Parts: sequence; C-alpha cells; structure tokens
Amino acid sequence: MKKIIISIIAFSLLAVSCENFIEKEERGTQTLENYFQTAQECENYVNELTQRMLLSKDWYTLLAPRLINETASDDAWMGNTGQDNSAFRPGAQYVITPENMGALNSLYTAHYYTIQSANIGLEKMANTPISESQRNQYMGESLFVRAYCYYELVNNFGAVPLYTKSLGTNDLKLERSPVADVYAQIEKDLKESATKLENIPVDRNGRVNKWAAYALLARVSLFQEKWTEAKQYSNKVITEGPFALEANFLNIWNVNNHNGVESILEAQSSSVQDKSLGSMLPTFSGARGEDKKNFPSNDAKDVIDGWGWCMPTSDLENAYLSENDVVRRRSTITKWGEAAYGDEVLNPTHKFSLNDNKSGRICRKYYIPIATRRALDKKDGHLPLNVPLIRLAEMYLTRAEANYQLKDEPGALNDINVIRVRAKLDPKVGLLGPNLLRQIYKERRLELAFEGLRLFDIRREKDPSTSKPVIESLLGPNGTFVKYNLSSTDPFETTNLKESQDKGINFNPAKNLLWPIPQLERDLSGGLITQNPGY
Repeated sequence: MKKIIISIIAFSLLAVSCENFIEKEERGTQTLENYFQTAQECENYVNELTQRMLLSKDWYTLLAPRLINETASDDAWMGNTGQDNSAFRPGAQYVITPENMGALNSLYTAHYYTIQSANIGLEKMANTPISESQRNQYMGESLFVRAYCYYELVNNFGAVPLYTKSLGTNDLKLERSPVADVYAQIEKDLKESATKLENIPVDRNGRVNKWAAYALLARVSLFQEKWTEAKQYSNKVITEGPFALEANFLNIWNVNNHNGVESILEAQSSSVQDKSLGSMLPTFSGARGEDKKNFPSNDAKDVIDGWGWCMPTSDLENAYLSENDVVRRRSTITKWGEAAYGDEVLNPTHKFSLNDNKSGRICRKYYIPIATRRALDKKDGHLPLNVPLIRLAEMYLTRAEANYQLKDEPGALNDINVIRVRAKLDPKVGLLGPNLLRQIYKERRLELAFEGLRLFDIRREKDPSTSKPVIESLLGPNGTFVKYNLSSTDPFETTNLKESQDKGINFNPAKNLLWPIPQLERDLSGGLITQNPGY
C-alpha cells in the first residue's frame, strides 16, 4: 500500500506539470478517481501527506533548508570545511540570489507540491464513503499540513501564491497574495483543523492532533504580533492540553523517548532500518571525522561518521555560559574532547576531525548515543531520532512574550521562570520593561536552539533600543555578532579559517529579511510572480 499511495500523490503532482494526458481506462489500477473509497486509503494518503510535509528521512529537500536557516543566524556555522558548500553558502553567508539559492530552492517547490496534494485530498475526502469521525480526522490532519506548509513559505519568502483548490495545467500562473491573506488562510485552516480533530483522541505515535493546531495558531499569532490571540492559544495548550514539561531537559531529544510528554508534534523516525524510516538529521549534522580509536571501545560499531553541517557557534555557547546554564548548554552543544552529555561512560571525550569542523562543536540534540549505535545494522543516515516540531516549552515562551506586550510583566516573568527552573536555574526576579523583553528573547534562544525558530525569531523580534528587527543589530558590518567573530579568540573557530570568520557581514537589511523567490518559479509564472525587494 505504501507504493500505491506514493504513486497516487505522484499522480497528483503530475497534474500540475503536464499539459496532456491520454484518456484510457486501466482496469485494476488505482487513480484519483477510484481512490479514497475506504478509511484505510484515506489514512494512507494522509500519512504520506504528513511525511511529505516533514521529510525526516530526506536530506536535501527540507532538512537542508532547515539547517541553512540555522546557519543564517548567530547560532550556527555551516561547519563542514572539508566538502563543497554550494548548497549552504548562499544563505549562510548572505550571498544569495534568485538564480543561486543553493538548497533553499527546493523548499519553495516541495511545499507547493504538498499543498497541491493536500488540496486534492481535501476535495476527494469531503465526499468519501467513510464515517464522519474518520472523515474529520483525515481532513483535519490535511488542513494542518496545508497550514504548516504556508507557514513555512510565508516566513521564508513573504507574500506567496495562495490557493486552496486543486489546480489544473491552465491554472498555474498565479500572482503572489499579500502576507496578511496568507496568514488569514493559515489561521482559517488551523481553526478548522482543530474543530475537526476536537473529538479525536491524541495519538502518542505522532499523528497531527487538535493541540498541534492550537499550538501553531499560537506561533503564527505571535509572529503577527497578535498578542491577545498568541496568549489565548498558548494558554489553552498549557492549561487544557495533555502535555507536561519533561523533568529532564535532555529527554526531549532522547532516541528512547519518542513523542514524550512535552512533545505536541514530532517528525517520526524508526529503527526498522530495512524500511528506510529513520531520520537523516543525525547524519547530516553529526560529527565529521569520527574515528574508532577515539572511543574507549576502539570499535567501529561506535562510529557514525556524520557530514558535519550546521555546527554551533561559540557565541551561542557563551549565551549559555552567561546564565551558568549547564543543563541546556550540554544538552545542546558538545565541544570537541568533552564528554557527550548523558553518554559520559561510553563517549567520555567526543573527538572528531577539527580540520573538517569550523567550530569544534556539534549539536547534542541531534546526537545518537553509543548504545543505540551498537544496535544498528546500518549507519547510513536512516537513524532513530524523532525531530520535535512543536513542544510545550515554546508555548510558555509564547505566552511570556504575549503577556509582556499585554502589560502583564509579572505573568511574563513567571512563564520564563517555569522554563528556567526546569533547566535547574534560579528564577529571575525584578526584571521589568526592556530588560524583561530581552530576557524573554534570550530564553527562547537558549531553550529552542536548533529547533527551526532562531532565524524567524530574530527577523521578527524588535530590539527594544532601536525598534528594528533584532537581526539588524546582530548581522551586517556593524553587527555585534560579526564584531564578536572578528575579535574572537576561540581556539577552534579561529584556527579553522576555511569558513570565513566574518560570518554575517554580508547581511543587508534592505533585502535579507526574506529569501528571494526562486527565479525558476518566476519564469514558470510568466513573470506574474514578482521578486522580493533588493533581489
């Protein structure tokens, strides 16, 4: 059935790229006209649709753009200094053009493929002969998928073409819709998704649920500065949802704790390796140049030779150090020669090739423990690590920021202290005004590093001193992050200059608050799709 559903979705995608089809009855063949007749068929379609939204087992289409966005912030270097960086460099070093976008080019195309498939599924499932409860579940999940894709598109590219019905070949040339209209559709889809999923029990095996819809509503409300709605939806998830903060921060990304008590939605993986259901992320961002002789066992089974893309900056590490934040620092960053947090016995001095790693650091959240490695037959990228997409801690931080903007500073302070106490830090006291807002921003950085939000955050957050986006104070020739790098004495970063030390210097606020629309997409639209300013 897996092959059948992939072919059905492939057929739906061909419908937007081919001009003529030969009409021929094919007996015994499933098509869009005779599919969606059973609950199992609808479920299979939606499962594949959700997988297309996340592509956790694919490295180029969506994972590479996700990591490029991290490297375009102050949290991460490209990292890999031993291979061609043409996929990462345009975005990471802000030399991007519509004709040269690296792997960011695939992000735009992939999400529109999924949107087209979601539109087809929603139209077909509205009339499928299954129970109302089943129909609500599969349509509710599909609405969430469409909303999530548009959320990613609008935050990466700004105004984008908006459509909610399946398109034929004569309907493809669409103009961009205003950002406000795209967000309005995201909100509409998420509210309808939550309504349809209202009576569907939460499935701890990773299915989209109503709380994911409410949580994403909280996020997109925050991003639009709709403070009342951001508070309303985040508070609803916190107070009514079946979630709790993990007692141990390290457990959030634990390979043995998939879909834990804090996770609202995760991209799924599996250790059943012959089915290729694992995640590429641990390999994509794993330590490059591991060697068995660096492990106490001296056993090749303990080695996963990662590709080394998206490595933490010393600036991020310093942010943890400034708060004496040991738990979140060690759960997020492992420095060369330091024990892997939680894996100290089997990996007491994690070492890898410094010649191939800019920062001498790796992301601990993406790490596969030695005991798990030993149980794997294959270490070729399909690894059993779920990727949390939305979790409860974000809701506390969303409510904190909304509370601040709604003049409830005690409420905002209480929310960030809930997060700090979990990280075994003393609560903050007496913070008011701009200093409180800066601390909320900082807690988001420390809590959610490498979870796909940092670039979006620093683009939207306003510096209390200038009222300009925070990214403008960090990047560019006069940015504090750029100046830090140019004067840094970090022993790892400054001795591997194969990735330039002036990271972020090319940032231009006149254009780089968004990525360009891929030139190919503009060409296909016949010029109807306009370009973002500055490109």
